[in-house]
Amino acid sequence: MEGENRDQSSTAIEIRGLSKEFGGYKAVDDISLSVQAGEIFGFLGPNGAGKTTTIKMLAGILKPDCGSIMIKGIDLSRHPTQCKQITGYIPDRPYLYEKLTGLEFLRFVASLYKLPEKMFHARTGSFLEIFDLADWSRHLIESYSHGMRQKLIMTAAFMLDPPVIIVDEPMVGLDPKSAKIVKELFRKHASEGKTVFLSTHSLEIAEELCDRIAIILQGRIRTSGDLASLKREAHLEDSDLEEVFLELTGAVELNAIIAALRSEKREGV
Repeated sequence: MEGENRDQSSTAIEIRGLSKEFGGYKAVDDISLSVQAGEIFGFLGPNGAGKTTTIKMLAGILKPDCGSIMIKGIDLSRHPTQCKQITGYIPDRPYLYEKLTGLEFLRFVASLYKLPEKMFHARTGSFLEIFDLADWSRHLIESYSHGMRQKLIMTAAFMLDPPVIIVDEPMVGLDPKSAKIVKELFRKHASEGKTVFLSTHSLEIAEELCDRIAIILQGRIRTSGDLASLKREAHLEDSDLEEVFLELTGAVELNAIIAALRSEKREGV
């Protein structure tokens, strides 16, 4: 698999033979991946393919049925606390303590990760400003919109500045300005030799940001590589990621559906 011959010291995430089953249904089926330091790694797939289940196992929220996860060379199953100390997790639907203010929540997270007080003030002030949350930092989280909650959980992750950030659908609920800022923050994080593992349905975001991409389909890795190699595999060298993704995931019925919808539109149905 791509990445296996690289210097092991540069490997940020190593997944081997990972599987997870729910009531007889195999959500994730024997997947293996290597993600390098300094990469923004895209994890794509249709609904129900196993993306969020994989993300939750990487974040230490779900326990795999079998297989291993190494974060910066540390075995997640044997040293979960140590792995979580070096991993930032941004879920698609963040659960936050609504009776805390934004600032209280950030201070709570900082205390869990033993972030020094001086560093806490310097970093949170900056991120609260750029995310337009400074004026809301002393308001209860229950008054926050979904987008504001998303920006708060991102502030929490970025203030910790961990070697690895795992993120599930980062742009959901964000306004264009905030989405642009988040993309730049991901790029900056990777440019400093850190890693972003990014699951998204937005193929435009994946094409714009990701150094390499893996596509998961029915719980198994369909393919992985950079955009150029995926285009070659799909025989679509001149196409964008949307066309490549649809070809590689076998969405052959899509053209017929689109043709039927366009026909109905022309006929005024």
